[in-house]
Amino acid sequence: MGPNRTGSESHAEFRAANPAGIGSPAPDPSSAEAAGAPSAPRPDLFDKCRGFTRAKEAQAAGLYPYFIPISGSEGTEVRIEGERKIMLGSNNYLGLTHDPRVLDAAEGAARTYGSGCTGSRFLNGTLDLHEKLERELAEYVGKEAALVFSTGFQTNLGIIATLAGRDDAVILDKLDHACIIDGAILSQANVYRFNHNDVAHLEKVMQRVERELPRAGKLVVVDGIFSMEGDIADLPRIIPVVRKYGARILVDEAHSVGVMGPGGSGVHEHFGLSDDCDLLMGTFSKSFASIGGFAASTENTIHYLKHHARSLIFSASMPPYAVATVREALRIARAEPERRDRLWANQRRLKDGLEALGFNLGTTTTPVVPVIVGETQKTFVFWKTLFEMGVFTNPVIPPAVPEHTSRIRTSLMATHTGELIDEALEIFQRAGKKVGLI
Repeated sequence: MGPNRTGSESHAEFRAANPAGIGSPAPDPSSAEAAGAPSAPRPDLFDKCRGFTRAKEAQAAGLYPYFIPISGSEGTEVRIEGERKIMLGSNNYLGLTHDPRVLDAAEGAARTYGSGCTGSRFLNGTLDLHEKLERELAEYVGKEAALVFSTGFQTNLGIIATLAGRDDAVILDKLDHACIIDGAILSQANVYRFNHNDVAHLEKVMQRVERELPRAGKLVVVDGIFSMEGDIADLPRIIPVVRKYGARILVDEAHSVGVMGPGGSGVHEHFGLSDDCDLLMGTFSKSFASIGGFAASTENTIHYLKHHARSLIFSASMPPYAVATVREALRIARAEPERRDRLWANQRRLKDGLEALGFNLGTTTTPVVPVIVGETQKTFVFWKTLFEMGVFTNPVIPPAVPEHTSRIRTSLMATHTGELIDEALEIFQRAGKKVGLI
């Protein structure tokens, strides 16, 4: 097993995120019985479920912010229990979920192909729509080939767990998304981590990998836009280190495809480093107004994933309407670059306004704009105050973010109007003063 298998920081984090001890070895009951002592009650797998009270305590206190049912949506505004809310909690960056052209494409595909594929891509679940989308995506991101998965989470699981194995090393930014971490765990590779966007620390980690696993294949994985911070991977400085140690790099463009770069294809394009990124990953549940994900790389790499990625082979394929939605959203994104211009204008309006009010926004430089609160309970109170005043946001707490950095996560759409953003800023000002943040 690798150097990070026992007593490591990654396992410490795993235990912190799993207080019930999921994955820990079971105690040996034979020692007490052999000594003649009465045996302890047999453990019940569901004990952890009965003992989980944190969410119910938040519900009882009126501070539970999750699984809130939305009864109606116009994109930038939603209705919840009959009340209007400004939506600042969606990843609908280009504002295409309600575009009539996208809806027409979805309806047309459903009428032509039916409501679902009812099978795996490997068997009966590949449509000509899937293959057309894959060719369009490969051309969009500047790679030889692409492969469509049913969700973004499954995409990263498939890429990492298929390409890395027991004798390999996967090197992660400490703030990488959970699906990247889970893909690394599933791969059974040796997992190393470097401090967020810290290239000097990445160099030290790569040196450690070289010492401990001199014959390992190496995969470095970073988010393009880090979804809770709003900053971007420092690819111009990361890639030379990756190359120096003979590693490969996967860039997760989930939040940056459609957003970053002259053509909107991601952070790799933003830095002009498309040819230097071995693997790209993206999702359809954000800028492309649907659900699913894709991998893009060389033809040989995609061919290998197509025939080995279990999250592709053993999962039902994207339904026709979802594929058609992505194809139309991609067409619009390419044909209407002014959407990105409006998105970035909205980002500046909200970010500048929040900073002027005195909020701490961390290191964000993108349409993901977090308001750092710090303490978890205060974050929930701030969320509820905003919600009751008419703004829908997302509270984020550990382990999704580091301890003592709980935050309210906001994100912009191209379709937000200046008036809506100004209204939201006025509510942030009132709510921030009420809870003592500003």
